[in-house]
Formats: sequence, structure tokens, C-alpha cells
Amino acid sequence: MAFSSQQLTLISIAIASALLLLTPQTIAQSTAAAPSPSGPANLTGILDKNGQYTTFIRLLEETQVANQIENQLNSSTEGMTVLAPTDNAFDNLKAGTLNSLATQQQVELVLYHVMSKYYSFAMLQTVSNPVRTQATGQDGGAFGLNFTSLAGQTNQVNVTTGVVETEISNALYQTFPLAVYQVDKVLLPEELFGNKTSTSSPPPSPSTVASSLSNSSSKAASPTSSDNNNAASGGRNFGLGLVVGIVLSSCMGFLF
Repeated sequence: MAFSSQQLTLISIAIASALLLLTPQTIAQSTAAAPSPSGPANLTGILDKNGQYTTFIRLLEETQVANQIENQLNSSTEGMTVLAPTDNAFDNLKAGTLNSLATQQQVELVLYHVMSKYYSFAMLQTVSNPVRTQATGQDGGAFGLNFTSLAGQTNQVNVTTGVVETEISNALYQTFPLAVYQVDKVLLPEELFGNKTSTSSPPPSPSTVASSLSNSSSKAASPTSSDNNNAASGGRNFGLGLVVGIVLSSCMGFLF
């Protein structure tokens, strides 16, 4: 279809107007903005959102470990993994367990629940034991964790400290650089809660006691050499007196 000169003029004006509207600013605004990268993961925020971790959050904050984790997450290329005990796990501890620990020992206990590497659930099933924790090297202690999984079980991993063993029952957060897992027991390290070797002497056996009593009785019953000498001396004096008495009696008989 042929256009008249008037129609062509109108079409040209319309195209020119449209091109003027497409400024660089308009084009930039029409392009969908790419999502900005999220900030570092907030450990205490993750725990608080999931609930039932108030005691662990309090310990993280009081020991300043929460700030340490946040700083390391900003600079670490390895990531971090946290095993978070529930409030029930702390409630099941023997009364006074936490209060019996010195400040440095409480720090070590909290650091024992943190590993300086990101571990997915699948990685924990095949990890090489023992696994170092943030407490490793504190006071020269090993502070290691051991992870095991049953053959054929792809959804169960157990962690043991040498004092307690529990299952990693729930993944609270798994986005690099941070992984957070729930544990239903407080992980008690051997360095703080292991059996201590007693240095006191063992009590004497019954046979030893009986032997000692028997020796004491024998010594009390048998006379000493001093006692024997005194008895012999007394016997000799008595015999001499008897002889002198007989001689004097004989002499008196002759006189009368």
C-alpha cells in the first residue's frame, strides 16, 4: 500500500519522538537490577530465628566468640561450621557444670563447638578424623571431634568427643561460608571433662593389715633381751642368799 506524503511525514515524526524518549537513563532503568550480594551470615541471628538456643547464644556473646566468628567469616576462604546444642542439651547437664568452669574453660567449651572449615552434611560423613576445632591448641590440648556414619545411612551422622556421643539431627543453615547444625547434647571435651588419674596411694589390702596386726601382737607377747637379763640376775641373787643362810645355820649349831 502506498503512503501519501502527509502520512510519511507523520510516521517520521512518530519515529523521531520515540527515539528521543529512549535516553540512556531510560534504558538503564528498564534493565532489571542484579541482586546485590548478601552480607555475612549472622550466627546468633540464625540461632535466634530457629529458637531453643538461648543458652548457647548467651555463651557465644559472653565469651566474645560470636564476634570472633563474624570477623573470621568476613576474611576466611575456608568457611566455618558450628554445632549448636539446644537449651535442653544444657538443661540435661549435671547441675553446676557451667559454673564450675573458669572463664578460659568456658571459652574453650564454646570454641570446641566451632570448626574452622565449612562442612556440608555429606562432607561430615566422609571427613578424616579427628577434626580440629577452634579450641585445638588451647592450653596445648587436642580438642578434636570424631564423626561417624552407619553404612548405608545417608541421613545420619554421629559426633563423639570421647566423653559424649550424639547425632547431628538438624541442619539449621548450609550456605557457604557458614554451616550450622543442631546437636542434642553439649559436646564435652576430654581435656576438660575426661577422667582424671588419681595420684593418691591405694588403700592397704586386708592381708597387709592382718599381717601388720599379727607382727604387733608377737612383739608384745615375746620378752625383750633386757627382760631376760633381769630375770637371770634375780635368780642368781636368790641362790647366793640361800647358801649363805645354810652356812650360818651350821655355824650356830656348833657353838651351842
